[in-house]
Amino acid sequence: MQTLNRLIALCIAIAISGVLVSCTARVHSKPGTETTIILTRHAERTIITKILTDRGRARAKELVKTVGDMKITAIYSPDLVRNLDTVRPLAKHLGIDITVVSSKPEVDEIVETMLTRHAGEIVLWVGNTANLSGIYYALGGEGEAPDNFGDLFILKIKDQGFPEVIKKKY
Repeated sequence: MQTLNRLIALCIAIAISGVLVSCTARVHSKPGTETTIILTRHAERTIITKILTDRGRARAKELVKTVGDMKITAIYSPDLVRNLDTVRPLAKHLGIDITVVSSKPEVDEIVETMLTRHAGEIVLWVGNTANLSGIYYALGGEGEAPDNFGDLFILKIKDQGFPEVIKKKY
């Protein structure tokens, strides 16, 4: 009986340690910094041509009003017309170039690049449903990812602990 109790206790300890490990944030900003990553989906597009609709172009202008004064230092976008057209007005407003990546970016690579190259800065990623969820969860986000048009999730990635997540719409 004592052996069975020890076995049960061991199983419980292993289970608890597994839960604790899965609850820790996976990534952090460089020591002494807090990096802010803003995630948003490209604006509305046509189904066939995949270019921005009138509503999408209006939303791209609204993005400038929403985040234009947040001191963004870098903008990343997959090499897709709808994503680039969403963020071009913001890049023009800020006077910065868009860092264009593969249309099918590697999530871990993008996360690492944004956190190391831009430690302590504010970075915007304009993505699509194929990559937003992966980036959001890799940064420690929980719950629903920013997959809807107008979602704007701001993740403050600290050098330790959990990220602060602010979920907005624009």
